[in-house]
Amino acid sequence: MRKVVVSFFLSSLFALLPLHADEGMWTLYDLDSLVYQQMVSEGFQMSLDDLYKGDCSLKEACVNFGGFCSGVVVSPDGLVFTNHHCGFSAINNHSTVEHDYMLNGFFAKTFADELPNEKLFVSFMKDQKDITPLVRHLLQSKPDREPSTVIDSLTNAMTDSIQKIDSTLHIDIDPFYEGNKYYATTYQDFRDVRLVFTVPKSMGKFGGETDNWMWPRQTCDFSVFRIYADPKTNGPADYSKDNVPYHPRRWAQVSLDGYKDGDFSMTVGYPGSTNRYLSSYGIEEMRNGENTTRVQVRDKKLAILRKYMAKDEKTRIQYEDAFANSSNYWKNSIGMNKCIDSIGLIRQKQEYEARIEQWLKDKKAAACKNSAVDSTHCQQNCFKNIDVDFDKLKNLYAKRYQGYRALNYWQESFWRNSEFFTRALNINTRLTPKGPEDNPKKQYLQFDDNSDKWNLDLDKELTTAMLQNFAEQVPEEYHPEVIGTVKKKFGGDYRKYVEWLYKKSKLMKKDHKFYCNRKDYLKDPGVALGIDLMACYGIIGQEIAPLLDSVSMEEKKLCEARIRMEQDQPHYSDANFTMRLSYGQVRDVLIGGKPSGYYTTAESIVEKMKQADQNAEYFAEPVMHELMSAKDFGKYQDKTTGKMQLCFITNNDITGGNSGSPMFDGKGCLIGLAFDGNWDSLASDIMFDKVLARCIGVDIRYVLYLMDKWGHANRLLEEMGVE
Repeated sequence: MRKVVVSFFLSSLFALLPLHADEGMWTLYDLDSLVYQQMVSEGFQMSLDDLYKGDCSLKEACVNFGGFCSGVVVSPDGLVFTNHHCGFSAINNHSTVEHDYMLNGFFAKTFADELPNEKLFVSFMKDQKDITPLVRHLLQSKPDREPSTVIDSLTNAMTDSIQKIDSTLHIDIDPFYEGNKYYATTYQDFRDVRLVFTVPKSMGKFGGETDNWMWPRQTCDFSVFRIYADPKTNGPADYSKDNVPYHPRRWAQVSLDGYKDGDFSMTVGYPGSTNRYLSSYGIEEMRNGENTTRVQVRDKKLAILRKYMAKDEKTRIQYEDAFANSSNYWKNSIGMNKCIDSIGLIRQKQEYEARIEQWLKDKKAAACKNSAVDSTHCQQNCFKNIDVDFDKLKNLYAKRYQGYRALNYWQESFWRNSEFFTRALNINTRLTPKGPEDNPKKQYLQFDDNSDKWNLDLDKELTTAMLQNFAEQVPEEYHPEVIGTVKKKFGGDYRKYVEWLYKKSKLMKKDHKFYCNRKDYLKDPGVALGIDLMACYGIIGQEIAPLLDSVSMEEKKLCEARIRMEQDQPHYSDANFTMRLSYGQVRDVLIGGKPSGYYTTAESIVEKMKQADQNAEYFAEPVMHELMSAKDFGKYQDKTTGKMQLCFITNNDITGGNSGSPMFDGKGCLIGLAFDGNWDSLASDIMFDKVLARCIGVDIRYVLYLMDKWGHANRLLEEMGVE
């Protein structure tokens, strides 16, 4: 039963409004008062000031982790909790066959043992404000300039201005509500972040792809890092052995009190991308031109990686991070398409759009009937921001579909795929010349030696498979010239072409220098392939580019029309990797018509561990069997149920990027880390299903238990105030 602590008037108001406590990715700085009151009615006990305002507010403990995940500061010495899969790349980069931290885990027993990570950062949001009027004025005053150029200029100007006050700050400007609003957000980035603790992969990724996006779960999905700072200022600094642990003014208090069914739960993190205002035509394009494409290409890619990774430990370590990243959204795309079809999402969207279209017709008719000016003038001025042309939108999507699909095939096949493709593209687009600046003839391009990061045989097979698959799946009008070359000179034998390519090209040669002003540079077949692939990308892009702005304009109008039609309700913008709050309750979900339970127990993971002979993803070391089979878990077991609770679910609203988000109780104490959603709600990125959608989190007591009993990390527990 939800606690009701607001007045009868507010209770009646909420009964009338279609507010869903389990839906919404709300910005903190302008949190709607109705939303806040609803949070309070469900058990939230913090003030708005303590949540957002000032350097001691709870938001100061929540971080953007690395630009791809979320995290939370949990100690006065800058310890940061995030997910194991968020720290996966850093853990993998430190792993070798001799010291496999991914496989065996890692604990730095002293500050000096903590491991630095190149290019890893955490970012704190310091402030946010709505600058829509300023952006609109600039865009209208400079119609001849690209909107992105205008916004980039404004971003630079605002950053320059704030850095005169504090050089460690910078400002980002992001569109909200499909570009109907713009917010400026001030950030402070810390660039010295070190690995402190990780459990073995058997626990941090327990269940692997079998359990990914599924409930029930038993994965102990966490890793621990530390922020280091300048010893003089306690501010950001590049890595230095002289840096010291960062001392925040606010950190999250871990809680051993647990939770009950129906208890308030809140996440604060950085959700990456949702498309809930997207039209039915956009969803159909996403389903067929993006998700289906991703699944088809990655089926082949993952099969190749899996085959070679199984052969030896070195190759497994080399490709473990790439495999995990690729397989995650491969399965997500499968699940999303399944949900789109099973709930008839496109049809539901079409029906909703028909309501908007009728509302617009009624509004225009009423407005023009009462207008003292002619109806044409009225329609042009009163409805120019919301007058969606649905036929135009449908035709625009239809016109760009084949090009959009081909572009997705290009990206999945060639971008960040084989090492050869990566070098072929980078040498033409991203590599900075080396050598004397005053003598261009002696300048050259050269790749850093990363031969320990890839397997030659795997790379050849991946390059072959991606080229051949692109040729088979994409219409000929979008083919790069190389496909014609393979047909004419190699009899359509892609393997034969690739063997020739690797033999003749110097791209994969160690320490080779490509002198840009020499004729033989462009004659290298790898360099030529990169030019060909980029030309192919450009041709596809030129076809669909003129349609992008037109589609965006109609989608923007559709978003604004929806908000106007439902103006008596609070609305949140789609996720765009800015800080958002989500709230809801600890709550189970029906699976096969039966309640699933809202938490999992130690007994359940032991049962799965016993199935490792049938499924290797349920393997765990003997010590983990012993630890999870304990008869008494002491202070870490739940006081009410008497069980060691591992993972739990809430109806909080999450998406990619929320991984590692702190899960707070009503007092703002840390009870878990969000790490996944459930299979039945993978279409919630485009339409939230309040019945099915769930957020899966790892119980903070499970985290502390393994830190204590497996890692013997007493110094970290004491640092967090855990006795």
